[in-house]
Amino acid sequence: MSRESSKASPDAGLTLAFRDAVNPGVTKREVWAWAMYDFANSGYTTVVLTTVFSAYFVSVVADGKTWGTLAFTAAMSFSYLMIMLSMPSLGARADARAGKRKLLFTSTLGCVVATLLLAFTGPGDIAWGLLIIALSNYFYCVGESIVAAFLPEIARPRALGRVSGWGWSFGYFGGMLTLGLALALVSWASGRNIPASQYVPYIMVLTAVIFMVSAIPSFLYLRERTPPSHTKPRKILANLLAAWYDTRQNFPDFRLLLLCAAYYHAGIAVVITLSAVYATQAMGFTMAQTMMLVFTVNIAAATGAFLFGYVQDKIGHKVALAITLVAWIMMILVAYAAVQLWVFWVAATLAGLCMGTSQSAGRAMVGALAPPTRLAEFYSLWTFATQLAAVVGPLCYGLVTWVTDGNHRLALLFTGVFFVAGLIVLTRLDFPRGALARDARRHDMISV
Repeated sequence: MSRESSKASPDAGLTLAFRDAVNPGVTKREVWAWAMYDFANSGYTTVVLTTVFSAYFVSVVADGKTWGTLAFTAAMSFSYLMIMLSMPSLGARADARAGKRKLLFTSTLGCVVATLLLAFTGPGDIAWGLLIIALSNYFYCVGESIVAAFLPEIARPRALGRVSGWGWSFGYFGGMLTLGLALALVSWASGRNIPASQYVPYIMVLTAVIFMVSAIPSFLYLRERTPPSHTKPRKILANLLAAWYDTRQNFPDFRLLLLCAAYYHAGIAVVITLSAVYATQAMGFTMAQTMMLVFTVNIAAATGAFLFGYVQDKIGHKVALAITLVAWIMMILVAYAAVQLWVFWVAATLAGLCMGTSQSAGRAMVGALAPPTRLAEFYSLWTFATQLAAVVGPLCYGLVTWVTDGNHRLALLFTGVFFVAGLIVLTRLDFPRGALARDARRHDMISV
C-alpha cells in the first residue's frame, strides 16, 4: 500500500461509516443541519427550564412561597396538556402537506419570541411569568417533536440509534455553550452583588438569540423527503382518538412503547424541570453551583448519548432502553440518600448519562416502529405520551412537596416509581413483531 493511500484510508473509513449510517442522498451537511437543531434548542431546556428560570421563579418571582413550586409545575403541566391535545393534529397536517420544515420554523420563532418575553418577568410578576413560560415551552415541544420526525428520513433503519445519538450528544454541547455564557454572566453579576432580578433577564435574551442563530442551518439545509400524504385533516380530538385507535388495531407494540414512554418520561420531566429547584431547596446550592452542576450533567449526557447510540444499534433498542431505566432507578436511590455534596454530584452525573441514553434511545425506537408515510403523526403520538408524562411527573412532585410541607427528598423518591412502571411495561414489548407490523402497513400502502 502506498503512503498516499494509507493516509487517505482513515477519511475513506469515516466516509464509509457515514454512508452506512444514512439513507442514499443524505449529505453530511444535512445531517449537521439536523443535529444543529438539537444544538439550538438545548440551550432553552438547559438554561430556562432546568437551571435558571425555574429556580428564579420559585425563589425570586414567587418570593419563596411554599406553593411556588406547585404553581410553576402547574403552568408547565398546562403547557404539556395543550401539546397533548394539539400535536397529533399538527403532525397529521404536516404529513398531509409535507410541511414539517415550515412547522419547525414557526414553532422555533414562537419559542424564541416567548423566551425574549421572559426577560420582562420580575419579582411579583407571577401570572405573567407562568403564562410566558407555558407559551415558550409549548412552542419548544412542537419543534422537538417535528425535528425528531426527520430522523427516519435521514438514518438507515439499522443506524437509527447512532444517528439519533449524534444529534442528542451534539445538542448537549449547545446547552453547555448557552449555560457556560450564562454562568459567566452570573459570576460577573454575583461578584458585584447584582440581584438575580437584574441579571436573569439578560440570560433570557442570550438564550433566545443563541437558539435563533443556531437553528438557521436547519431551515436552510434540511430536506423534506416524505411526499405529502394528502389525507383529509380531522378535528383535533377526532385525529387524536383515531390515531390512538389505529395503534391498538394495527400497531400494538408501538402502543406499548407509548405507554412505556408515558411512565419513564414522567421521571425524566421531573429531573429536567425541577433539578435546579431540588439542588437549591434540598441541597442548599447557590445559583452558580447549580449551573455548574447542570453543566456537569450535560457533559455526562452528551457522552452517554453519543456512545450509547452505537451500543443500542448492536444490542437492540429494547435491551438498551431497559438498561437505562435500571440506571435511572439507581440514580434516584443515590440522590435520595445523598447528604454529602459529593454523593449528590455522583447522582447528578449518573442522571446525565441516563438522560442522554434514554432520550436518544426513545427517539430511535419511534423511528424504527413508525410507518414511513406517517412519521410526523407517529412522532406526534410520541410527543403526546411524553407530554402526558411531563404533566403528571412534575405535578406529582409539586403535590408531594406541598403535602409534605416542602419535603423534596420524598418527592424525588416518589419519582422512582415512574421508572419502575416504565420498565415493567417495556418487558411486554415485542420489538421484532412491531417492526413486522410497520413493514406490513408499508407494503399495504405500496400495493394500494
